Amino acid sequence: MNTVVRRMAAGIDSGVFPGAVLLAARGEEILIHRAFGVTDIFSCAEVTADTAFDLASLTKPLATAAAVMVLAAGGALTLDAPLAGVLPEFRHTEKAGVSIVQLLTHTSGFPAWRPVYRALRRMPQHDRKPALERMLVAMPLVDRPGRRTIYSDLGYMVLAWVVERVSGQAMDAFLDASVYGPLGVGGLFFPGPEYPGPDDSVAATEFCPWRNVLLSGRVHDDNADAAGGVAGHAGLFGTARGVHRLLSCMLAACHGDATPGVLPQDLVRRFFTPWGRSGRTPGFDRPEGPCSSAGRHFSIHSVGHLGFTGTSFWMDVDRRIIVVLLTNRVHPSRSNIGIRAFRPLIHDDVMEMVRRGSGASKSACNGR
Repeated sequence: MNTVVRRMAAGIDSGVFPGAVLLAARGEEILIHRAFGVTDIFSCAEVTADTAFDLASLTKPLATAAAVMVLAAGGALTLDAPLAGVLPEFRHTEKAGVSIVQLLTHTSGFPAWRPVYRALRRMPQHDRKPALERMLVAMPLVDRPGRRTIYSDLGYMVLAWVVERVSGQAMDAFLDASVYGPLGVGGLFFPGPEYPGPDDSVAATEFCPWRNVLLSGRVHDDNADAAGGVAGHAGLFGTARGVHRLLSCMLAACHGDATPGVLPQDLVRRFFTPWGRSGRTPGFDRPEGPCSSAGRHFSIHSVGHLGFTGTSFWMDVDRRIIVVLLTNRVHPSRSNIGIRAFRPLIHDDVMEMVRRGSGASKSACNGR
């Protein structure tokens, strides 16, 4: 424990991030949950265990993939469904046959990123969503679907559209009503454009030059912000406790320990199992090689994700270990990249702390 706390304190002192919350757990049992530093270098408000952070790309697994999982569980959607079968707008395009699972695993052939915010920000808010959808339909693929992995924010923007079309609800409303609510998950939310503004309960991120404001409670990602703050690739905010709660529900379902219903065991196992050549599972990343951000001790049967703002989680599925690290490393500038070297070190420290403890139980839940 002392080694972990010292490492986090050193991260603050050396400027890796101004503020952070670290939570490590074995299943539902929380082993450490500590706050460090400040939410905002100007107000100097202290981070607490309940401070919310802009989760950035953690939106992909914790919102978009979770929503698809629940829709699939209810039979409203299948992972192999072609895109044009769900969104007829794609019927006469090269993307008609792209499958939902290809979008989830970044093998759809969609480009990694395009600055759609530049066009959207010049439009009235009510015109932006239809304009974004037209852009996604018209956008050329950069490779044949299924051929290679291209980590794509745009593919997840399409998935958010899928969720909304199939559910008949805005994605944030569907998540609250059909995912987070039934699972008892609190602390995960999309502030959207109606958020009242700077708030010490939310960690600040970057001073944005084109928005001319210090971002606090407003999504950092340019495209997500221009689209209204609720998107498939970014826009979710949350606390470490909220992230842990959702992950522990998925983990319990994977091991057959959860009440049947929202998250069927076989489906969760599929989301935790590598798909095709991508090396990824639907919605999640996996630790690969000696330079993984997960460090040296997470097994190959682990899933996780990183967020650009300085957030991450890793979950060792077999050993039931969950580590959530939330920071605001982009505050006040995205040029601070010290988190890259820091992440594997803190994960090693946490896993060594766990190993020195009572030890994690081992059971197979990797879908193999």
